[in-house]
Amino acid sequence: MLTENQLPSFSKIETPFYYYDLQLLKTTIGELKKESDQYGYDVHYAIKANCNDRILELIKNSGLGADCVSGNEVLKAVEIGFAPEDIVFAGVGKSDKEINIALAEKIFGFNCESQQELDVINGLAAKKQMQANVSLRINPNVDAGTHKNITTGLEENKFGINLWELDEVIDKVRSADNLNLIGLHFHIGSQITDLDRYLHLCQKVNEINQGFIDKGFQLEHINMGGGLGIDYEDPLTNTIPDFKTYFQIFNKNLALLPNQKVHFELGRAIVGQCGLLISRVLYEKVGRKRHFLILDAGMTELMRPALYQAHHHIENLSAIGEDISTYDVVGPICETTDAFARALALPKSKRGDMMAIYSAGAYGEVLKNKYNLRDEIKAIYSDDLSY
Repeated sequence: MLTENQLPSFSKIETPFYYYDLQLLKTTIGELKKESDQYGYDVHYAIKANCNDRILELIKNSGLGADCVSGNEVLKAVEIGFAPEDIVFAGVGKSDKEINIALAEKIFGFNCESQQELDVINGLAAKKQMQANVSLRINPNVDAGTHKNITTGLEENKFGINLWELDEVIDKVRSADNLNLIGLHFHIGSQITDLDRYLHLCQKVNEINQGFIDKGFQLEHINMGGGLGIDYEDPLTNTIPDFKTYFQIFNKNLALLPNQKVHFELGRAIVGQCGLLISRVLYEKVGRKRHFLILDAGMTELMRPALYQAHHHIENLSAIGEDISTYDVVGPICETTDAFARALALPKSKRGDMMAIYSAGAYGEVLKNKYNLRDEIKAIYSDDLSY
């Protein structure tokens, strides 16, 4: 992803900074569309993965829709130029203010997650003398096989309407004058790499969809969510997820009515590998038990390792040779959890060396914060650099 020609340009930029390979992003979207378009699937980009304006503009221009989980994400999607009919609004805790924003923008629809939310949307839509398109986010009780903090499809999770509630929910929808039930929505988790989990999801969706058909609902839209993972271990080799197999699973295993349209909400799989966090070594600190490299980037710039003990591939861009040492690569934040890697083998490193932390395009910049009153860092793009 990085070339020797880029390093002199990097050396002139104040670190830390996010670096985005826009050509890789375009290639990734091209592969995504090639595989999804052959089945007529609609893909909405999950803005929560990365809301950088240039990233969003490129994605919008490619023809993808937008998946939002806050009122401000809805407004951002509209600002960037996503068509309202391509915007969906999900989230377990939509406020009245956020719902009114989405109603005013006349978005495609809401993915609703509770009976009470249906009541609230119905009431707010009535005040505006309009109907709101809603899909029911159903918790299918399917294990995504991913980290417990990013699993969303089990009954113990806060997300979605439980299967045992469906009869009550159907009665509620039938009696709601200002709701238009258009579909079903499912999302079982994030960073899913075992694609058999999606086979299990398809089987459960088929049962639920048939249950609605039996009750007289022939819903137009089936939204399968997202969650397709990326390769954090070897991002240099596996830069683009296996979209071919991913979409084939749904094409082969979903039992749909002829008029039903399938939607997806992918985020990490689209942007994860196009972004890196570039940092410099501030200090080398040798202790009796640990050998630390202290970087000028920390958990304020990339929170995933602190949140999920997540692995990111790290390279020393300045050091070459076979003289290898083992380091704990850490940040400057006043927290012990501010660490990117433990006991990592790297070429012998020193103060001033430039480090690249890969796979930071998703949940990197979007999770940045000003803890410790840190400076807000820049984003640099591949087409900005002169080689």
